[in-house]
Amino acid sequence: MDIGLVLQTDPPARLLVERMKRAEAAGFTYGWTFDSCVLWQEPFVIYSQILANTERLTVGPMVTNPVTRTWEVTASLFATLNDMFGNRTVCGIGRGDSAQRVAGRKPASLERLGQAMHIIKELAEGREAELDGTAIRIPWVGAGAKLPVWMGAYGPKALELTGRQADGFILQLADEFLTEWMVKAVRRAAEEAGRDPDAVTICVAAPAYVTDGSEEQLAHAREQCRWFGGMVGNHVADLVARYGEHSGMVPDELTAYIKERHGYDYSHHGRAGNPDTTFVPDEIVDRFCLIGTAEQHVAKLERLRALGVDQFAVYAMHDAVDDVIAAYGQGVIPAVRRP
Repeated sequence: MDIGLVLQTDPPARLLVERMKRAEAAGFTYGWTFDSCVLWQEPFVIYSQILANTERLTVGPMVTNPVTRTWEVTASLFATLNDMFGNRTVCGIGRGDSAQRVAGRKPASLERLGQAMHIIKELAEGREAELDGTAIRIPWVGAGAKLPVWMGAYGPKALELTGRQADGFILQLADEFLTEWMVKAVRRAAEEAGRDPDAVTICVAAPAYVTDGSEEQLAHAREQCRWFGGMVGNHVADLVARYGEHSGMVPDELTAYIKERHGYDYSHHGRAGNPDTTFVPDEIVDRFCLIGTAEQHVAKLERLRALGVDQFAVYAMHDAVDDVIAAYGQGVIPAVRRP
């Protein structure tokens, strides 16, 4: 199983670059960031520095969207980084939650997202694509250029699009029941589209907080990770609005916990102590995140691997970023990498 590290591009950028260097040395193989240019610094500028200061780390956004930048710009950004550093990027992409809503816009439609994924991949890999009625190709992209496109999804139509088109699936929660349900949906869609379902890379992303096993640390870790239930709740609220609370289209295990949700302020998005996430119960924190001793992390990762998960990406948005990098390097990564 690959292990990735997900950070926000808060200033100073040099600290993020240093942490990515440390993560690579600890055995992490992917370095991800959020992509919401009002809330955080521009990630593609920082990717260049991460790539220049590491040797093997694969870098990308978790996730970009089809609206913030035009599709040829996104393709050119990835292609430039790959030309400079040798196919070490991955395009995580979704409809756009915080990046769009903080600017007063709605997330993109799935139709637009599907078109964007196709065109970005075609252009970044040196092929011709039709953009707004004009056939274009980036002439300087060399032979052998590769850009895996991984889609973030929760709802049934998004899962179907992921299986039908994307190279990988990003699921932003580590609940075992929901992981199994959604991985099966993606693979079923891939098979129905005539693709090899096992060729779709499965990436689960969630906060991870390593404790010493004490109840005191467990309680603290839950508070540090409670924000994640609120972030996921934004997507869940969209699904409930679209399909209904008990539609059968989305598992009740995903929708039930947002009944006490009352609004969301994106100025606190993705941060510990978010006041808009008090509705998230401990049970959801425990199910959606990885919290506990290193041994407990390894045990849950092994269960996720048995469900088909190829990568776990650590959301390190809490007060123990450096500690979790070290703990994973010392006890978790060696255990999940063993034959």
